[in-house]
Parts: sequence; C-alpha cells; structure tokens
Amino acid sequence: MTDFEYETELQVRFRDLDAMGHVNNAVYATYLEQARVDYYDEILGVGLDDIDTVLVNLQIDYRHEVKLDDETVTIAMGVRDIGRSSVTVAYEMRAGGQVAATAETTQVYVDPEEGGSRPLPEAWVEKMESLRS
Repeated sequence: MTDFEYETELQVRFRDLDAMGHVNNAVYATYLEQARVDYYDEILGVGLDDIDTVLVNLQIDYRHEVKLDDETVTIAMGVRDIGRSSVTVAYEMRAGGQVAATAETTQVYVDPEEGGSRPLPEAWVEKMESLRS
C-alpha cells in the first residue's frame, strides 16, 4: 500500500458476517473506527475515547467482499488534510490480497463545555505532519 502513513491489521470475526456470509457493510465503518483508535494510540499517544472528536463525514466505496476465511483486514490510513480543528483521512481496506474498500472520514475536535470546534493540539498536528513528509 502506498500513499498511506499508517497500517493496522484487524481480525475478521464471525459476528461481523451477515446472512450472505460476508462482512456486513456497516462493519466496514467499525473497522475504520478501530483503525482510528489504533492510530490515535500509536501515533498521537492518546486514547480516542479520551479526546473530544466527532465524526462529521464518512464515505465508503465498497469494492470487494470480505469473508471470514480472509481472517484479517489491513487498514491503511493517510492524513489528507489538516484544518484548524479538523482532520480528513483516506483509507484503503485490504483482505485476501484485494482492495475491499476505500474510504474517507473527517473528524472535528470539539469543545464539549462551550460547544463548537476548537483548534487541534499543536503536538498532534506536528506528529501528523511529520508522517506526511
């Protein structure tokens, strides 16, 4: 996978399957979410559950089914845009040697006390930028 700064591998579980025997389309979003959890932990050193971000955009293009016998999916992530309070990330999901989906999300860092967005911490921006170069 090229043009991505980070990769994580996730197990395909029986509970992820739908009646047709492949991973349900909604589970793809859960895989992306877990990839973000791993990224924030490993790259930014914070738990995604410890910070105040909201997902404001999610787009998934499904390209190939994922089945239980694929065993794992690899999620590659690349930060595409860093705004004052937002981060847009591109994803490529692979299973069984094929691209199963491509996706893009935008998350906004929010102030839960006052509402609205707040600037991303400079340390996060620096870490994200360092991987992009």
